[in-house]
Amino acid sequence: MRTYYDIAVAPYRDRMQARIDAERGAHARSVLSTGAEGILRDLGPALRWHRPVLCAGYPEERDLRLGGRGLLLIPSHFCWGNPVTFQSATLDPVLLYPLTREPHRSALPGDLGSGAPLAALLGRNRAGVLRAVATGATTSELARAVGVSASSASQHASALRRAGLLTTHRYAGSALHTLTPLGAALLRVETPAQR
Repeated sequence: MRTYYDIAVAPYRDRMQARIDAERGAHARSVLSTGAEGILRDLGPALRWHRPVLCAGYPEERDLRLGGRGLLLIPSHFCWGNPVTFQSATLDPVLLYPLTREPHRSALPGDLGSGAPLAALLGRNRAGVLRAVATGATTSELARAVGVSASSASQHASALRRAGLLTTHRYAGSALHTLTPLGAALLRVETPAQR
């Protein structure tokens, strides 16, 4: 198993984690703005919410009755196509579903060797913006976290996006910024030095 992990998973771990983080960040926003209904409506094409029923594209007819129990939703990098359910008589049912948020693939700038894109990232404010984006943040949240104006936070986010360190998705009239795999890797490398 360790050899399989080293070959098939480890080289892609940052990308997988970035996708999961983007998914979790978007769903956290849904819960805050529209409650559980928002998450259920936004689970992607494989799942459709028709209150009070969550419909999945299974090849066979199947009902999962909650009977007052919760439903644990798990976005999975390894779930393709139809969602998968697990149920137990004693535990809450589990629904694994395919990830719907794909961080934008950012091509590295051609002049990466010159250090020009990284030089644009130097500075306390951009480092603060990058740290704030780690859990997903809107532009106004970035501005509050770093202590700058919204327009300044937007400019910092744009520079980080051009450098391939974050991605931006429009959500409910605001911009939600999340890390790319490269941004997450840079932040992980940078964090131990801060201690």
